[in-house]
Amino acid sequence: MRFDTKIAIIVRTDLADWQKLNVTAFLASGLAHATSEIVGKPYEDASGNTYLPMFREPVLVHGADAPALARARARALARSLPTALFTEDLFRTGNEDDNRAAVRAVEADALNLVGLGIYGPRSQVDKVTKGLKLHG
Repeated sequence: MRFDTKIAIIVRTDLADWQKLNVTAFLASGLAHATSEIVGKPYEDASGNTYLPMFREPVLVHGADAPALARARARALARSLPTALFTEDLFRTGNEDDNRAAVRAVEADALNLVGLGIYGPRSQVDKVTKGLKLHG
C-alpha cells in the first residue's frame, strides 16, 4: 500500500547507538501528535489483550551529518511541514520544561541538531529528505 503521506526521521550519524535510538523514540513521540490520522487503531490479540495504537504507515529513518540536518530543517519549515526536533543540548536536560527552555534559548540557525522528525505529503517529505540515505 502506498500512502499519500510520509513519516521521516533523520538522525545525525555521529551519535552513539543509544543516542540514535533515544532520539528516534523521542521524535516519533512528537510526530504521533502531528494529526489525528497519523496513528491507527488499537491492537488486540486472540486472547483479548489490547495494545496501544501505532503509526498507520511505515517510518523511514535516515542518517545525516550536521549540515544535512540543518538543510532538512530549513526545507521542512519552508514547506510548513509538522516537524519535531532534538538538539544535542537535550542530552543534558532531565525534564520536559528544561528541554523546551534549552531549545528556546538558541536561535534557529544555531540549533545543534541531532535529529528531526517530519510528516506530511509524500512529495514534500521527499523534497526535504532528498539526498539522504536510509539509516543503516
